[in-house]
Amino acid sequence: MAEKKSPEIRKIAAAQAMRRLMADHFYELDRAMKEGHPKIAWCTSVGPAELLRAMGFLVYFPENHGAMLGATRMATDTIPAANAIGYSPEICSYLTSDVGAFLQGRTPLKDAYEGITSIPRPDVLVYNTNQCRDVQDWFSWYGERFRAPVIGVDCYRGVETVTDVHVDGIAGQFEALVAPLEEISGEKLDPQRLREAVRLSRRCSDLWKEVLDTAAVRPSPLTFFDSTIHMAPAVVMRGLQTAIDYYEELLAELKARIADGVAAVAGERFRIYWEGMPIWGRLRDLATLFLELETCVVASTYANSWIFTALDPDEPFRSMARAYTELFIVRSDPPKEKYLEEMIEFFQVDGLIFHDAKTCSYNTNCRHGMPQRLEERLGIPSISIAGDLNDLRCYSDEQARTQIEAFVEQLAGRAGVRQ
Repeated sequence: MAEKKSPEIRKIAAAQAMRRLMADHFYELDRAMKEGHPKIAWCTSVGPAELLRAMGFLVYFPENHGAMLGATRMATDTIPAANAIGYSPEICSYLTSDVGAFLQGRTPLKDAYEGITSIPRPDVLVYNTNQCRDVQDWFSWYGERFRAPVIGVDCYRGVETVTDVHVDGIAGQFEALVAPLEEISGEKLDPQRLREAVRLSRRCSDLWKEVLDTAAVRPSPLTFFDSTIHMAPAVVMRGLQTAIDYYEELLAELKARIADGVAAVAGERFRIYWEGMPIWGRLRDLATLFLELETCVVASTYANSWIFTALDPDEPFRSMARAYTELFIVRSDPPKEKYLEEMIEFFQVDGLIFHDAKTCSYNTNCRHGMPQRLEERLGIPSISIAGDLNDLRCYSDEQARTQIEAFVEQLAGRAGVRQ
């Protein structure tokens, strides 16, 4: 009897253009480091990238590098090096995999891009703790190694309603960054350049939302696993025209898929929402498993984290402050649950998968009864999978597969579908 072949992932053609964009991004950073101009700012992924671009910096995002370490599984070898110098296995594995890679002189950039041998050296490191406090520690460690200034914004946590008090507090901290950045860059902030960067970010955000919203169609033209790849320009090119051009191309392709009835998951039976971080080292394995189960993971909180509808070029500092404080991870459980309820309805979700990420408590939402409250109120079933964003020692392939297969069987039983 012939062995049954696993279904193939339907690739998105625009990915070729994205790979070229990412190559250009890293080559530009590498060239600037070698030539000493333009200056390079490191930035957290939901930090003030618009302000940095307006002041002439090229912007590098270490969390993007951390995701690359996870996706290439290089993190498995680099995390222990950070643990050996005192970083706990319990803290952010982006941090530990990245610091460990630096200690070992390794980077996936070296394998992906000919001629690049290291991450770019920073002239300044700028953080926003809206994601977690670990980013401040992470940047401070590099600041000492590179003898570069570290500045940033301390965000609120557990916010139920974002008020003018919150916005004023964060906007004031953004404005306080201007003077030290002017000193480092040697340029005065041009308000028009800042407005333009915010305008471009808002347009990028709107297009990215349109891309993700195509998954509300049945069958969905893309999956969560697609979005983890195609979100890269929204992260590293926010504030640039190149990101807008890319998402216009991607959106056109997805609309064509919808018109032609092309499903990302052939025979789509069930629709799942993924809550939490990706398991970077198992994206392909999980994508293939869901294909086999004819189940589409249609949406996620993670990919939606780069939708900033509050951005307004007429009020750059205040709108940046509001957009980066309305972020899901900053909020308390009631607004988080309201958001998930809206996503469940919009994407016509049959069930939720919560990723309990060992080293990322801030992006793990299944530890304080949220799945149970949502099921009680909405009748929506869920499971929680133990794992991590980068540290695969925290993840069991067999256990996850068993849980997911049983969950899909449960959904079939609820729907009265015969297996």
